[in-house]
Amino acid sequence: MKALVYTAEKTLEYKDFADPTPKENEVLIQIESVGICGSDMHAFLGHDERRPAPLILGHEAAGTIMSGPQKGQRVTINPLVHCGKCEFCLEGRTNICVNRQIISMPPREGGFAQMISMPTHNLVNVPDHVSLDKAALAEPLGCGWHAVQLAKKNAHKPIEECKAMAIGGGAIGLGAALCLKAVGCKDITIVEPNDVRRNFVIEKTGMNAISPEDIKGESIFDVIIDGVGINATRKSASALIKPGGTIVHIGLGDAKDGLDIRRMTLQEITFIGSYTYTHQDFIDTAHAIFDGRLGDLSWIEQRPLSDGQKAFEDILSGQVAAPKIVLKP
Repeated sequence: MKALVYTAEKTLEYKDFADPTPKENEVLIQIESVGICGSDMHAFLGHDERRPAPLILGHEAAGTIMSGPQKGQRVTINPLVHCGKCEFCLEGRTNICVNRQIISMPPREGGFAQMISMPTHNLVNVPDHVSLDKAALAEPLGCGWHAVQLAKKNAHKPIEECKAMAIGGGAIGLGAALCLKAVGCKDITIVEPNDVRRNFVIEKTGMNAISPEDIKGESIFDVIIDGVGINATRKSASALIKPGGTIVHIGLGDAKDGLDIRRMTLQEITFIGSYTYTHQDFIDTAHAIFDGRLGDLSWIEQRPLSDGQKAFEDILSGQVAAPKIVLKP
């Protein structure tokens, strides 16, 4: 098969690669849509020791089953493979399974390829009226869905009454905002510094999106979801959250500094790390997409998988307005 292979820092090569071999209870899937994630960019830049070259990246994928009883069925892929036996799996918290694997990290190759092998329980059937480009968004939107469930559980008042902010106009931040809207939150602000992307988000979704410089005042949000996760965004969240408010941190931009721990302690601010989604969250997100509860999702840009190197370079240089580039093998 052909695959887009990460071979060295800032280098992706479109080349021949060995076809995957399905294990027990797995099926082959022909990949038709696969999104570029921020974690793929971290690996591309050589910043993720969990993803050493050579490796096929990509974990936001949808396609068609090529083997087994469901051959021909269109599916979206939950990339997190859980063991189903550890204490966390038995509690339904499959996202923190101690034996978890994810495609695009060894030992599993990723979805920037023509084919992949996956366990059947990681697949959600896609109805005919939903494009596979949109179905592939179940993964990034699932991160926002899970974060919103944590916010609902921990917020000091009903989420419908909360003033909320999502940091980042990419698929994670925007997805969190769309998920907040889907559960009834009415006052939502997206913060995105890139003018081109911010204007694109406003045009395509009608959501309230502003630049960081446009934020007035401090301690003004009940819930903040950080879809970026860098020093500056944690610092902003620390200043803008109300006393007793809840910060949910999804982004993995960097690992150090930013939180005002003294203020969080004195004003009983809740900080929650949010990692991906449970298996049930993924299913729920997929069905929310299928039902149209997360909007029309018309903010995708398509590019051929063979042009993946250029797509990464354009994202890195800030030239991409769309929150999500979907590669087509």
